[in-house]
Amino acid sequence: MLLRFDKQISMINLSFKKDNQAGASIYIAIVCFCTYACVYAFRKPFTIGLYEDMPSYLGIEYKNLLVIAQVLGYTASKVFGIKFISELKNIGRGKLILLLIVLSWIPLLLFPVLPAPLNIFCFFLNGFPLGIIWGIVFSFVEGRRATDFLGAALAVSFIVSSGVVKSIAKWIQMSFNISEMWVPFYTGLVFILPIILFIYLLEKIPAPTPEEIELKAPRLPMTKLDRHSFFKEFKIGIIAFVFIYLILTLFRDLRDNFAANIWNDLGYGNNASVFTNTELPIAFIVLILIASMIVIKKNKLAFLISIVIIMLGFIIVGLSTLFFKMNILNGYHWMLLVGLGLYMGYIPFNSLLFDRMIATFRIKGNVGFLIYLLDSFGYLASVIVISIKGTAHLQLNWAEFYSKGVLYFSILGLLASLAAYLYYAKKIKTLNY
Repeated sequence: MLLRFDKQISMINLSFKKDNQAGASIYIAIVCFCTYACVYAFRKPFTIGLYEDMPSYLGIEYKNLLVIAQVLGYTASKVFGIKFISELKNIGRGKLILLLIVLSWIPLLLFPVLPAPLNIFCFFLNGFPLGIIWGIVFSFVEGRRATDFLGAALAVSFIVSSGVVKSIAKWIQMSFNISEMWVPFYTGLVFILPIILFIYLLEKIPAPTPEEIELKAPRLPMTKLDRHSFFKEFKIGIIAFVFIYLILTLFRDLRDNFAANIWNDLGYGNNASVFTNTELPIAFIVLILIASMIVIKKNKLAFLISIVIIMLGFIIVGLSTLFFKMNILNGYHWMLLVGLGLYMGYIPFNSLLFDRMIATFRIKGNVGFLIYLLDSFGYLASVIVISIKGTAHLQLNWAEFYSKGVLYFSILGLLASLAAYLYYAKKIKTLNY
């Protein structure tokens, strides 16, 4: 039966490769979306807990320590991934993803078993393998004619899945009276068979065609010399991108990890569906916006427009927060619009921006190097801010703390995005084609 299924998948892929590029793109998008959506079941369920009965350590609340531990694991994996993902070869990627999932799930079993504060370290061990998976999955979609669409579908998976997984985790907790310590493990258990299936389908995705390679430039493993040359050539622009992405990751991650706290402060603490109700429309809008870039054939134009989209995201974040502070917007619509603006800035970095950049400047390399370089700084910033908030004992609730920060930093993000646009526009003018 398994051999028959494998043969059917191979025939579907062969048909797509020959005469149905649109069908192939939809198939790849669905498989990649579902694969990474399942990954979130091993990452985010613990955030639905408040852990109010747990003691503080080192002057930091228990939940904050869990978030810090996981983000530290993520940060370490991103630093590791700068080399590992940029040098990744297209062999055994599916098995590697499955191994990383298992390595991330084991700490979730140990978390409720080990005593505090020892069990906090489980989330460092959980975060490290999970942080490597994004670059592996994205390697299946970069350098294709439809990468804008495929990357957008893959990237919005963590918008949808973050809300859906939290809703499922909350439902599991309330329906089966499971303690918040065991919720992360059981949520992962629900998704273990689906992710095995989607990893299998991921491995069956056909390689880019010769026409796609010509259009988007070949995606090759990068040596240390390649990485140094790349950075030296685009140093100012990459630094601008690092700063922009740092801001976006910081406030997206705070919103994601402390959504339960923010919603609780806004008066929606007992509403399990609120996580999904805000994230689904955001995912739909961002998917349509980013995927529509596929109609732009000129890589130079698409690259610059993607930076404009990031700028518009910061404008939406700033204005919506200002209106919230003025009581023009209620808490629900503020969280919705802030999420939309942040993801309008965040998703291009994880989908089309670097793919179009490599195609524009015909760079020898791959998207993974840039994504992991920026991620390492972004997650480190999250750790620092969460630690400061936890140890300084600020007399602010999470909604107030978050709204103040996102308002000021949206201005800095907008200015940095404008600087990046002007830098790369000047660079593009020097190209000879």
